[in-house]
Amino acid sequence: MTELNSPEQFRHKAGVRRMKKSDLKVDMTPMVDLGFLLIAFFIFTTEISEPTITDLYMPKDGDSTKIPRSKSLTVLLGNNNRIFYYYNEEEEAFKKGQIFQTFYSEINGLGNIIRRKQSELDKRKQLTIVIKPGEHSSYKNLVDALDEMLINGVTRYAITDPGKYDKRYLEQQKP
Repeated sequence: MTELNSPEQFRHKAGVRRMKKSDLKVDMTPMVDLGFLLIAFFIFTTEISEPTITDLYMPKDGDSTKIPRSKSLTVLLGNNNRIFYYYNEEEEAFKKGQIFQTFYSEINGLGNIIRRKQSELDKRKQLTIVIKPGEHSSYKNLVDALDEMLINGVTRYAITDPGKYDKRYLEQQKP
């Protein structure tokens, strides 16, 4: 608030009337209160927006589980952010040339392929995805693939090493 202190508005002298300049006093208390409220707000909101952590459950050692071809999708992570996928067994897909390339995109990329495969199955929970990061793929590519699993609600997925044919195919795709 502003307060105007003026004990006398006019001084009377012989024949001359002059206006006296008044002292101006500004109360900064509300401005200080607003500053502290803003500081408290930003401290509170930064505490709430901490990043979340994804849990990764690894299976126990033992016999491998056979997955029906109709309910599986294999994703190969190559170098330079390249993704390849196939639906059949590793050897069969390699020999028949049924390995396809895709990319990271919300609409036309890996997520779209996952959603298409889920729609082919009676229940969304039946789909099992095998993620095979190549020797030259980056850790970011693996995290992006795991993000696609979370976004599309895939509950059954596994991360394994590429097989003999997968490695051969990824080596052929190197630029």
